[in-house]
Amino acid sequence: MTSEGLAVGDTFDQCRDTVIARTKELSILTHDIQSQLNMGRFTEVGDRLLEMADLVVSLTECSAHAAYLAAAETPGSQPCLPGLVDRYKVTRCRHEVEQSCGVLRITPLLDLTPQVLLELSQNISTNLKTLTDISSLASERSRDRFAKEQFKLSVKSMSTSGTAFLACVKEVKTQPSELTRNRCVLFSAALVQAVSALVGFATEPQFLGRAASISTEGKGVQTAVLGGAMSVVSACVLLTQGLRDVAQHPESSSKMADYRERLRNSACAVSDGCTLLTQALRERSSPRTLPPVNSHSVN
Repeated sequence: MTSEGLAVGDTFDQCRDTVIARTKELSILTHDIQSQLNMGRFTEVGDRLLEMADLVVSLTECSAHAAYLAAAETPGSQPCLPGLVDRYKVTRCRHEVEQSCGVLRITPLLDLTPQVLLELSQNISTNLKTLTDISSLASERSRDRFAKEQFKLSVKSMSTSGTAFLACVKEVKTQPSELTRNRCVLFSAALVQAVSALVGFATEPQFLGRAASISTEGKGVQTAVLGGAMSVVSACVLLTQGLRDVAQHPESSSKMADYRERLRNSACAVSDGCTLLTQALRERSSPRTLPPVNSHSVN
């Protein structure tokens, strides 16, 4: 499962197919972003960019899992032994809460529309529920008396802070002002601290199980798949930077032609990265040859 609860497959073949499907979605989305930009639809470009960011995160998660599964199947490797807590999942939840609280802190009041506040509240609530569920299950399964109680107390602390914070967010929605927004900032600090304390406790070594033991051959397979995934990620970062440059400068700018050329090259790099990742997954090794740089040119 990804951090968002999406199944990525129990076997390498299932996971590989999921990743390849994500790369196809990403290629289509990259083309769409280019088309929307050419038509001057900047709002739509922003929406597609958010979709791309979510898709790249999902693709990275799935690729990492596929890389692990492939590596664990190599001779001499031993799979991990799950513990009471999934470190990645709880750490991701902490990051999401911190990010959402940060948005409330730095976003101009006029930009904190009811829709934005609703999305932030829902994101925080979802991640707090995930942390609560994980901690409650860990409390039930733990054999240590202190750990059982501490998980419960940590959830209680986080829940109380979350309730106080979300009440402030609701007040900003009904009575927007710098005063009500400052209350969100104040109570967000307590929430972030409570979440950080829970995650810090939950990720102590005794709750994390046993890490996998990967052979040299397995590490090579893992590196090949992760390398393919990173080529996609880095290309998407360049594409985002290119979109920013084009959006922030007038069409009459002397640098616009250069910005658009960089954007096209970045789009090509995304497509090439998807090809590299697909090859790495199918061959379980680094591709022997790279596709031509301009083989997937996007206008």
